[in-house]
Formats: sequence, structure tokens, C-alpha cells
Amino acid sequence: MANNSPDKNKTLTPEKEFSEKLTFRDYLIATEQKANQPLPIWRLIAPLMVQIGLILAVPSQAMYTEMTGKTVILQTIPEYSNNVLQGSSVSFDYNISRTDTLRRLPGWRDWVDQNSIRNGRINQGSTLYLVLQEQRTFNRAVPPAWRPVRVSSDRPIYLPNNQVALKGNYQDGVINYGLENYYVSEEQRQQINNDLSQIQQNRNGRTTPITVKVKVDPQGNAVPTSMWIGDRNYRF
Repeated sequence: MANNSPDKNKTLTPEKEFSEKLTFRDYLIATEQKANQPLPIWRLIAPLMVQIGLILAVPSQAMYTEMTGKTVILQTIPEYSNNVLQGSSVSFDYNISRTDTLRRLPGWRDWVDQNSIRNGRINQGSTLYLVLQEQRTFNRAVPPAWRPVRVSSDRPIYLPNNQVALKGNYQDGVINYGLENYYVSEEQRQQINNDLSQIQQNRNGRTTPITVKVKVDPQGNAVPTSMWIGDRNYRF
């Protein structure tokens, strides 16, 4: 007698029939074959491009600042001129880096209040914008340093053409502007040493400030481009 059970007469779908025939060994073979397939080229290139972008980010920022920035003249502190050379780099100590200079400016008290914790201590890394104003040049070989006029916690948006906002960060009692160190060639280091010695001899041992030319972009970032020791200019 024929068995008319619906389970026996039911037709299997192609998917179910294939799954019943596929063994676990077949699954392992297929997985191994997929793992041995070469990766698409874009999966190899994408991480490399990200790494290249990170490496080029700093030079690109400096190049952008030098191309779009406004020329500003800064002055170092005289008593540190004889310690400018530090190994293979020059180290600058600016008068605008000292809180003794900035505390006399409008906006300083407000900046301290906004960036201080208990006991009046300023938070490390607090951002500061220093507005500098150009000084007139009266046919001088070396242009005069720009004069600091006020301090702000926020970047000033509208400034006259003879002013610029320089961005700095508070660290260990001084303001750093990213202009404190710059590498120079061996030939430049030897000439700098000679010029510093000559200036000291001419002034009976008294040191003289070094004037530094920088470019400041619209965001307040700056890069040094050259410096004057006496009337000699060194390009970086």
C-alpha cells in the first residue's frame, strides 16, 4: 500500500537540497579558499594613504601658514641671546612669552579668570590669543618688533590691517607660541656663534636681543622664517 504522507511527497527546494548535500568538510574547504584569495588593492592602499596623510599634516600646516600668513616681527629677551644655540637648533625666548609682560595688557585679568582653577592657578595648556600691532619703520635696516596690545581667550575675528592675533598655550608659567625652537644647518650655527661673539665684544659684554620674522595665519598659528642678529639676516 502506497504511503501518501505529505512529508514524503513534498518537493525539496534547491536551497534546502543543496544545504543537505553540503558537508562540514566542504564548508572548511570553501572558507580556506576564501581566506587565500588576495585582498582588493583598495584595502591595501587605504591604510597607507592614511599614514601618509598623518605624516604630511605638520609640514602642510607649516606651508599653509607661510603662504597665507601675515609677516610679524618679534623680539627675544636680551639676556638669553648668548644661549640661543642648543645643539642643532636655535632656541628663542620672547618677551611676549613672559606673564610679566602680558599681565599689564588689557584682557589679561579676564583671561586668567576664565582659565584658572582653585587658588588662582592657570590650567596647563590654556589657549591664549595675543593681539600684536605693527610699529612704524623709519628706514631701519632691521624692522621694529610688533607691540602687544591686548589678550583674549577667543580668537579675534575683526582686526585692522596693522594688527594680528597670535595663538599661544600656557605651559609651566610661560606662553608657548610654537616658535621657540628651529633647526639650522652646521654652516649657520658657526656664523651665528661668530655674530653673537662679535656683538658682545662691540658692546663690552652686553648682549643684544635677536629679532625674529614670523608668518601668522588667520587661525593664529605661526612659523618662523628668518632672524636678525645685529643687521645680519638668517633665513630658515
